[in-house]
Amino acid sequence: MLVLHGNKSSMEITLLIKSFLGLVVILAILIFFLFYLSKKRKIVQIKSTQSVPSQTDKEDYSLSTLLKVIKDRTSTTKELKDALDTVIKYHGTIHPKLGLRPHPDFDTYGEILLRICRHPNTNKNIILDFDKALEAKNEEYKREINDFLTKGLNSLGA
Repeated sequence: MLVLHGNKSSMEITLLIKSFLGLVVILAILIFFLFYLSKKRKIVQIKSTQSVPSQTDKEDYSLSTLLKVIKDRTSTTKELKDALDTVIKYHGTIHPKLGLRPHPDFDTYGEILLRICRHPNTNKNIILDFDKALEAKNEEYKREINDFLTKGLNSLGA
């Protein structure tokens, strides 16, 4: 019986060693994949940083950047016109309405309309061109666009 018990103990040790070696192999495979994937990510990041100049050009055309130009009371008439043309070109289409309510992003366009009406370096051509272009691209928002334009023009007399 002692011999049988000794055999059982050596079998348990063998099983324990095999399990440990199996875990080490699995760990080695996982570490290999970790380094392989991180190296692949670095290559993708290097490729994406090479195209940074085109991304910064697009950032100049972000709606928030253009809104800053429009809000700036010292912007010239040409800067204002260029900013509004860029808004129409890159951000002219407003998200569809949510039922009867305008999309929350429409508030930005309403603010732009109010700001250009109140801007000291604006003129009727800039306002009308932006109004017509925005309405042409967003048929379902005609009423809301006209409402903001009316508010902006009425605020001039106040």
